Amino acid sequence: MIISIGCDHAGFPYKEDIKKLLDEKGIEVLDFGTHSLESVDYPDFAHPTAAFVEQGLADLGILLCGSGNGVNMTANKHEGIRAALCWNKELAELARLHNNANMISIPVRFVEKETALEMVRVFVETEFEGGRHGKRVDKIKLNC
Repeated sequence: MIISIGCDHAGFPYKEDIKKLLDEKGIEVLDFGTHSLESVDYPDFAHPTAAFVEQGLADLGILLCGSGNGVNMTANKHEGIRAALCWNKELAELARLHNNANMISIPVRFVEKETALEMVRVFVETEFEGGRHGKRVDKIKLNC
């Protein structure tokens, strides 16, 4: 499995711990930055992280910022992305199970680091249920 990851300055400390977790699980990580606490613009990191998932160069993606909203909105501008803003492990599980989310956005100013790590564990281990949910996911794409 390959996971792309990106964040702004607020998400940087969590990103480093998430990378360690994924490495321990034997998962390859593509890190699109940022690489410090210096203030940056989240779209500069969310777009390439999402593009690698959209192009099939990564299986899943993880985005982090203060509220989670900015990176989530940015990622969802990509046609092939279904990014889910999650703040607990139950939402992370349902995002994969029922919505076939291929990216998770984590609001680091609103969740403890251990919660973020647990969400990532659940997100990467949960498979899409399909069935009736597949029909619904197929309707997400804009067809006008």
